[in-house]
Amino acid sequence: MFSSVAFSQSEETAPHLPRFSEMTSTSDGWEPLEFPNIDQHSNYQLLVEDGVQVVKADTAGSASGLIARINVQPQDSLILRWRWKVSNVFAKGDARSKNGDDYPARIYVAFEFQPDNAGFFERAKRKAVEVMFGEALPGNAINYIWANQLPIGEWVSNPYTDKTRMLAVTSGAEKTGEWVSVERDITADYRKAFGEEPPAIIGIAIMSDSDNTGEQASAWYGDIQLVKAP
Repeated sequence: MFSSVAFSQSEETAPHLPRFSEMTSTSDGWEPLEFPNIDQHSNYQLLVEDGVQVVKADTAGSASGLIARINVQPQDSLILRWRWKVSNVFAKGDARSKNGDDYPARIYVAFEFQPDNAGFFERAKRKAVEVMFGEALPGNAINYIWANQLPIGEWVSNPYTDKTRMLAVTSGAEKTGEWVSVERDITADYRKAFGEEPPAIIGIAIMSDSDNTGEQASAWYGDIQLVKAP
């Protein structure tokens, strides 16, 4: 059974992410994260697991997520903590391939776009999207994934865009059906992934997707916590 992680006296909670354990609806501080040209969406619902309310995601040839919109400066160190569980990994899952770019569970961290670091065509493309859809695209992103083949601790670029870096924090089928706790320093990870200081974090999302492999899985997400480390 899961027990909540206690903060040490030297830690300080960062701006609040709505806790799944306290929500009455999946829309309490979170909103759907959907993508163009993907009509089949994953299903997210609140349920009680081992006496604690969590979010359960079901994906079957589908893709979508839940995102919390925030605005947080990572500064010297910002710790992201969560726990998750999956029913299975995808037999055809492969983080290095477009056809295998599916994960039973992932945490998506979106950073603010930095126009001064982008070329003319990148800025123009983003402006066109903003005009068409009324929403600005994020900049770089980190995806913490439950991978199938990628070894734990290995980074790869997303096969669709080099603006997103993928890090396997859990991998393989060994721990399927078990709660796994994860802790990452977002600031340190951004520096390693992109070789520069991180801009503001503008969103954190959960996502279970299987639109490329056509497979199916369930995932359970516990509370996601942001902590300012000393």
